[in-house]
Amino acid sequence: SRRMFQYLGHQYQLTKTPSYLLFLCISWRMVCILGGIFILIRNAEPDDAEKIVPLLSMIYDEMELEEFESIPDEDPQRLIQQSFKHRSILDMVATTLVAVENDNVIGVAFGYPNTNEDAVNRVFLDVAQKIPSIKDADLFTDQEAAEDEFYLDSLAVDENYRGYGVATKLIDEMAAHANDLEYDTLGLNVDLANPKAEKLYRRLGFVEESKIMIGDHQYRHMQVDSDTEMLV
Repeated sequence: SRRMFQYLGHQYQLTKTPSYLLFLCISWRMVCILGGIFILIRNAEPDDAEKIVPLLSMIYDEMELEEFESIPDEDPQRLIQQSFKHRSILDMVATTLVAVENDNVIGVAFGYPNTNEDAVNRVFLDVAQKIPSIKDADLFTDQEAAEDEFYLDSLAVDENYRGYGVATKLIDEMAAHANDLEYDTLGLNVDLANPKAEKLYRRLGFVEESKIMIGDHQYRHMQVDSDTEMLV
């Protein structure tokens, strides 16, 4: 394996329910040195939810979701925090990896098989029902994942750690995870208004497959072979 020398531990099991919902039970833990900094990449735990909030909030802000324009900023943050305390989001119907440096969560990657997209959305919608300002919002109405791919839904890195290769390493590990699950393709969406991120993805081997609308923004849907080794 191209990563076997890096792993402290990596085990997984998968089962399919009669409705073909893929369940993942994963143990993921590895250490790397990026830019002279020791970085631990591991499965996210419920206690990480609060630390994940500021990272994923950057994505929500960039998406400029109309549904969130008239509600207090803390309510979408509550949605993120409470959702990422659910085991189903962390390592069952989805996989959430975090990059940690000195106990600080400095990066996060969140993805799932395309067949699990509806199940993932239901977790967030169930949480939203407990937040009065959000419970009636039309969330997750746009299909984001393409067929037969492992979809990298969200990727964010603390701005103080950008340029060290943290994002590349998280993508690489998510691609390896997809490959382990026998998905040949890792997919993601990048906003047309974010050429810097698109440049990174193209450097790592992603190619554009289509354009889609998510909310009011147009995105490129890009894919890469999951067995591609992405060098930092």
